[in-house]
Parts: sequence; C-alpha cells; structure tokens
Amino acid sequence: MSENANENIRSAKVKRKTFETDIQVELNLDGSGQHSIDSGVFFLDHMLANFSKHSGIDLTLHCKGDTEVDDHHSVEDIALVMGSAMLEALGDKKGVQRYGWSMIPMDEALARCALDLGGRSYCVFKCDFNRPDINGFSTEMIEHFFLSLSRTLQANIHLTVLEGSNTHHKIEALFKAFAYALKQAVSITGTSVPSTKGTL
Repeated sequence: MSENANENIRSAKVKRKTFETDIQVELNLDGSGQHSIDSGVFFLDHMLANFSKHSGIDLTLHCKGDTEVDDHHSVEDIALVMGSAMLEALGDKKGVQRYGWSMIPMDEALARCALDLGGRSYCVFKCDFNRPDINGFSTEMIEHFFLSLSRTLQANIHLTVLEGSNTHHKIEALFKAFAYALKQAVSITGTSVPSTKGTL
C-alpha cells in the first residue's frame, strides 16, 4: 500500500507487511540527505545512512523483521519496498536524466555503478567478499539487495568492485557509488521523457 504525499513533490510513502516483515519507507528524491533508519540489521543501517547522505535522498525507514531466523527476509523486503517507493516518487519520469554513473574510492577499494531508469529490471553484480558477514549482515545479501531493488525500481543496475581487499570498504564503496549514480539519474535535466518511445 502506498500514498504519494504531493503530486508536485517527488516523494512517496510505501508500506509492506507480511508474516516475515513489517516495513514502512518514506523518501523524497529532492531532499538533502536527511535520514532515520531502523532496519533491524545494524550494518545495513550504516549503508543506507551513507546512501541517503550521498544521494541527497531523504529516507525514513523502519522494519520489524524475523532477524532471529536470518537477515534474508528483512534485507530483501527492504530493497523491494525502497525500489517501489523510488519508482512511485519518479512519477512519469518527465525531465529526468535517466542514466547515472559513478566511480567511488574508499581507501584501497574502488567501486563502479552505472544505472538506467529505463523501465526494465536487470542487475549485474561483480564483487567477491572476504568475510561471510559483517555484524549480522550476510555479504551474500549485498547482491540480492541490489537485485531486488532493480526489480521494483524497474532499473538496470551494474555494480562492480574494481579494486579492494577490505570487505567493509568494498561494500561501503558500492553503496556510495550507487548513491551518486542514482542522484545523477533522478536529477531533472530536461522537460520531456528521455526516450524515443515517449515513455519509460
């Protein structure tokens, strides 16, 4: 269930409740990076705070999930709800740049993201991690997070770690690269829908 706050403001509120998770997300694409995040997965909180700060997207997120079972359900469902909220906030995508790209260093790590808000879901993820988890966040769920986000955002997302050894640095560089690429892609740079089809 969702509700758009104002047709003239690119914002959205989306709620999703299942037997496994109860999630509420509110975001504003034209914000200043303000955030209040409680995902139930501490390292994911840190990554989403970084995403909000560096994308300039205001993000309020609360999730009650069955983390006593695993982090899988919470991480996956948060990504699905965030993607849905972003898609709703984009509206008809009139005037958006559509494409975004970024390359972000963090110490020895270097991450690259390229994305397309063209209405088709696809995710390419190339990264290896040296640790199975960080403070309860399974590193195998990083790829699944972006795959799930690409589905509901209806976007192509290509993420690669080009250099790095420290798992924390690689993951944080990925989230920041995604933040800057998305910031570019959602920016208003024109007056029409950026597609020869006339729709995205």
